[in-house]
Amino acid sequence: MKNSDKPNDIKTPNSTKDTIVKPVNGAATSLREVFIDSLKDIYWAENALVNALPKMVGNATSPALASAIKEHHAVTQNQVARLEKVFELLGENAEGKKCEAMAGLLKEGDSILEETEPGAVRDAGIIAASQKIEHYEIATYGTLVAFAKTLGENDSAKLLTQTLAEEKEANCLLSDVALNAVNIVAAE
Repeated sequence: MKNSDKPNDIKTPNSTKDTIVKPVNGAATSLREVFIDSLKDIYWAENALVNALPKMVGNATSPALASAIKEHHAVTQNQVARLEKVFELLGENAEGKKCEAMAGLLKEGDSILEETEPGAVRDAGIIAASQKIEHYEIATYGTLVAFAKTLGENDSAKLLTQTLAEEKEANCLLSDVALNAVNIVAAE
């Protein structure tokens, strides 16, 4: 780890008062508001991913990896449409709110592409970056399903559960490609 990459000394708060965050004006006061805000966040994230996946396909050299990413690109486009249906069910406009987590994950993916030569090692990096994205999405959709169920939004919960299953499937497919092909070649 380079010196510039080392975290600063972490200071322990002197009191509980030092750890309390004051909410901004208009901060959410209900679970529904948090649910809607989270939907806007993942809507932005899925749209950003639709735009980023072709670059990953173009940089993958493993046919299995390129195929898996192409397939997930089509699935992600369907997930965007499904989110629009959820917004409609909730009587809300489908609009995104920048997802800082996805923006960071996509930036990290770009860094991996820049820091690896084309071939199996880059493919392994693409899989690693993709799985971080899938894990973020799995966590997000799991939370959204729980919120929807709690709020009695059962039709929305069903749609979100469908997407959650697709994200888990994508993660498993990436693991299979990594363990059965890419990582083996990259290790040689």
